[in-house]
Amino acid sequence: MAEAGLAPYAVSDANSRGRRLVEEAPTARGEFQRDRDRIVHSTAFRRLEYKTQVFVNHEGDLFRTRLTHSIEVAQITRSVARALSLNEDLAEAVALAHDLGHTPFGHAGQDALNDCMKPFGGFEHNLQSLRTIDLLEERYAAFDGLNLMYETREGVLKHCSRTHALALGDLGQRFLEGRQPSLEGQLANVCDEIAYNNHDVDDGLRSGLIQPEQLDDVELFAVERRAVLARHPGLAGRRLVHETIRRMINRMAVDLIQTTTERIEANGIATLDDVHRAPPLVAYSDALKAPLRELKRFLRENLYRHYQVLRMTNKARRIIRDLFDAFLAEPALLPPQYQARAREDKARAIADYIAGMTDRYAMKEHRRLFAVGEIH
Repeated sequence: MAEAGLAPYAVSDANSRGRRLVEEAPTARGEFQRDRDRIVHSTAFRRLEYKTQVFVNHEGDLFRTRLTHSIEVAQITRSVARALSLNEDLAEAVALAHDLGHTPFGHAGQDALNDCMKPFGGFEHNLQSLRTIDLLEERYAAFDGLNLMYETREGVLKHCSRTHALALGDLGQRFLEGRQPSLEGQLANVCDEIAYNNHDVDDGLRSGLIQPEQLDDVELFAVERRAVLARHPGLAGRRLVHETIRRMINRMAVDLIQTTTERIEANGIATLDDVHRAPPLVAYSDALKAPLRELKRFLRENLYRHYQVLRMTNKARRIIRDLFDAFLAEPALLPPQYQARAREDKARAIADYIAGMTDRYAMKEHRRLFAVGEIH
């Protein structure tokens, strides 16, 4: 039976597959509230404040970081989950945890670390997020990691190769069988996209790397900008940008709610097991897909490939590569706790250390190892 207020196909405490290590039930909160709270109190979550979204953290205090991005993803995810009568606490927990394993320097850092790790099994931040919550967090006396609920871990692991799936036991089985995660997990994945598409426009405009007139031919932005000006003639500057982006987020979220509701009904979804057996259910309408592709293409060509961003990401890749090579050649340079892990799997221990760094800590470590005059 579904818990009060939840759709029968939503995840609940009652139909969850539980935790790897059984614990006494929480008092005055649900199991997925406990998950959310453990994530928020984790060391990896706090470090997201100083990890790049698009702009390196020290470039400016007003740009998004991985932390503010994760909070925005959680806000959108929870709002849409409520509209769909899904488990808001689970959806929020997945959204807050989805980037816990991300490297410093955004996708440039991830790509660089993956290149370094290719001879040793590769590096992927979703798998690293799972590794963080299952193993690397050291907070509790009875277990390593956070001992989160199965469905929270399932939602964090968005992608997985067959090789990795085979090593993950029950959690990897759905990739081998072609089954889908919960609707809450699917939702957090799509709301991640809503958040970064919109806040990257905002940060790009704030930085001056893109100009408002460049967006005149981008349908999603241009339509909402005209609607704002029709309602508030003469509005300009940051207020016009904020109102436009607010309407863009709303348009995407409403479309997502409507389309997902239609797909749930069309597929006759009545239970959580139906969700697992069905094709992906959380989706945009066909009418929104082309404008979304246009927006992504604009951001890729005009922001992510901007020469100033490329200079920054090129430098970031060199920092990651230099650190990895130095530690691989001489593991004794690692902090003691990572030296111990390196005796079992040197490359993976180095990847754990580097992935856990903030932007500024990675730059500081690089100076310690390579800068003339830095001897501490």
